[in-house]
Amino acid sequence: MIQSSYTGSDSILDSLINHDVPYIFGIPGAKIDLLFEQLEHSNRAKKPKLIITRHEQNAAFMAAGVGRITGKPGVVLTTSGPGVGNLATGLLTATAEGDPVLAIGGQVPRNDLLRLTHQSMRNAALFEPITKFSVEVQEPENISEVLANAYRAAESSKQGASFVSFPQDVVNAPVSSRPIKPLKKPILGPASPIEIEELAKAIRNAQLPVLLLGMRASSPEVTKAVRELVRIANLPVVETFQGAGIISHDLEDHFYGRVGLFRNQPGDKLLKHSDLVITVGYDAIEYEPRNWNAEGDGKIIVIDDSPSEIDHNFEPEKELVGDIAQTIDLLTPHLKDYQVGVDGEQYLETLRELQNKQDLPPVPKQDSKRIHPLSIISALQYRVDDEMTVSVDVGSFYIWMARHFRSYQPRHLLFSNGMQTLGVALPWAISAALLRPNSKSVSVSGDGGFLFSAQELETAVREKLDIVHIIWNDGYYDMVKFQEEIKYGHSAGVDFGPVDFVKLAEGYGAKGLRVEKPEDLGKILDEAFQTEGPVVVDIPVDYSDNVKLGQSLLPDQL
Repeated sequence: MIQSSYTGSDSILDSLINHDVPYIFGIPGAKIDLLFEQLEHSNRAKKPKLIITRHEQNAAFMAAGVGRITGKPGVVLTTSGPGVGNLATGLLTATAEGDPVLAIGGQVPRNDLLRLTHQSMRNAALFEPITKFSVEVQEPENISEVLANAYRAAESSKQGASFVSFPQDVVNAPVSSRPIKPLKKPILGPASPIEIEELAKAIRNAQLPVLLLGMRASSPEVTKAVRELVRIANLPVVETFQGAGIISHDLEDHFYGRVGLFRNQPGDKLLKHSDLVITVGYDAIEYEPRNWNAEGDGKIIVIDDSPSEIDHNFEPEKELVGDIAQTIDLLTPHLKDYQVGVDGEQYLETLRELQNKQDLPPVPKQDSKRIHPLSIISALQYRVDDEMTVSVDVGSFYIWMARHFRSYQPRHLLFSNGMQTLGVALPWAISAALLRPNSKSVSVSGDGGFLFSAQELETAVREKLDIVHIIWNDGYYDMVKFQEEIKYGHSAGVDFGPVDFVKLAEGYGAKGLRVEKPEDLGKILDEAFQTEGPVVVDIPVDYSDNVKLGQSLLPDQL
């Protein structure tokens, strides 16, 4: 039994400690303030570090960043009413993109739940459609078991967000039950050995089998297994944006690019030519099957830890469901000494042609003021090492980065490709800097998306985090602009006024730098990467080649 002074907030905190939660992100308020008091002032040795943010949406992004990088739920904590409501975009993004998050929200006392009173709202109902698990705790003795189930739901495949609402009187009430003890995540077995043998035969009988690696292939265990499979079987590989970095330096000859957003990448051409696509940890939201299997006639076999979502363009012949790493480990010995295309020179020629398309194109001549995307990418690539995390926001730059920026460690190049949510880059960079304090954290945004979360510069300054934030500045919501111009011949609703980002950064206590002319790009970036603490770099970008992003490499793509 627990002592009588033990409250619901104690039960919440001890439950989070038992789940080894390292950080809690959020903003306090009256309905949940007892828990904030204990996070700040209790003498528990293992309590999570509290990171106060400037907006609840950004707190949810930070929690999702922890989830994406570690595979374990990040935790966000907010008060009732608008505090809870501001979580919506962050939790929607996390659930759609497979990032485990545990969100805890305050609520009015139980006797006010059915009254039209201050901040009374149906919290659990609000989040039910956009999370994996959404409940409101009505009985204080159930707090710890509800949190344990919420944590488990967020962590299980497909990973996503869980939400738990706590009325104020439940948080403050005495609790006698002990908190749920630490639980280990269940370990699945591999797929059926018979199915694994059949897959090996299918690969050997194919002329051009291809691995399509997705979000659930990026864990350390699966990455290790995939790399060994590629090394032994010499299979060509295409990554989704969220699968970035699975292929290592020594396997780069097997890498044929990333696919996502538009169906006009070299990886699409390889998937089209392939007579067997093996998807590994792939989720349809990363890149819809209608884009890479438009005709619906591709031969597909799935390796995953959960059943696939089926549609007319994704009808796998077989699904090998089980622990992905173990399944691949058992498959690999069956493919020793396998070589793609040994019976057909035309397949080897296709691979050679597409491999050449993966080289970074030559840097074009610059104009007098603005800098071409490929020049910025080349300059970043030179300065970013394999241990640095690069978080990319949404905009035209994100397409250029996803196609041309190389990454050789999984979960070190982060994209929002399911929801394409503006404002994620800086919050994710904060999470990366907390989790990986020995390497620089880099975030990239446009001048539009940056202002969705720029207030978190103060959070980065307060926490003394080593972050370099790069702004590709063109004065528009450019990803919308260039697509409108392709469709309509002109744009609408994409203009906004200029912002002095150097002064803005300095106002938050960060360092602000601006590239005034193209030849200064390297010098300014060197200064940014050599600076301790948060730095913002404003780079004027030349997006005149953006129309090329919409041009097709496939003859049937309109």
